[in-house]
Amino acid sequence: MDEKHEAPGISERSETAHGAWDERYSEAGLVWGRDANAFVVDQLEGLSPRRVLDLGCGQGRNALWLASQGHDVTGLDLSPVAIDQAKEMARASGLEVSFSALDLATDWRPSADAFDLVVLSYLQLPESARKPIHAKAVETLAPGGMIFLIAHHPDNLDQGVGGPPYPEVMFDEAELAEDFAELNIERNEKVLRPVDQAGATKNAIDIVFVGVKLV
Repeated sequence: MDEKHEAPGISERSETAHGAWDERYSEAGLVWGRDANAFVVDQLEGLSPRRVLDLGCGQGRNALWLASQGHDVTGLDLSPVAIDQAKEMARASGLEVSFSALDLATDWRPSADAFDLVVLSYLQLPESARKPIHAKAVETLAPGGMIFLIAHHPDNLDQGVGGPPYPEVMFDEAELAEDFAELNIERNEKVLRPVDQAGATKNAIDIVFVGVKLV
């Protein structure tokens, strides 16, 4: 369960970060592998088919797994390189996913009640971008729909391993509770994720959030 996800820059909205992500995806192959995140699988496996939005989908590993589970999936990411790679993986896998490259903070115009499940997997953003994107995620969620979020917890900076070294892009339980105050919060807690490092297993510290939009 190794989710290194070390961001190339503080702000996902900057041109520098945009180019850095494109460069990383161009040079590093499958940055986090082909398999879906283990927390995504644990939380979402077995759900009935629904309309799913994967925000910050990267190279598409979670979106493709969700599509393989019978969901109608849309994946959005800042990096055109990552989206091209995700589209190629979808073609190779024979899966239908709608992938698009855009800036979630400035270019994404969500449609109300468009999705039954919104997934945010290690989308580490500064508060100025995080809050509006989280608000958009709630806006696009249909009544009864779920937001599932997995991210690096701030405690990981000095107590865990891996992850971005920038406190500006970390957020804790209280901040998520505020961002998603209008949802029925079912889970909002720190979790440990074992990571193999040089033959030893150490724990990264993540945060898992599950919230449901009231009908």
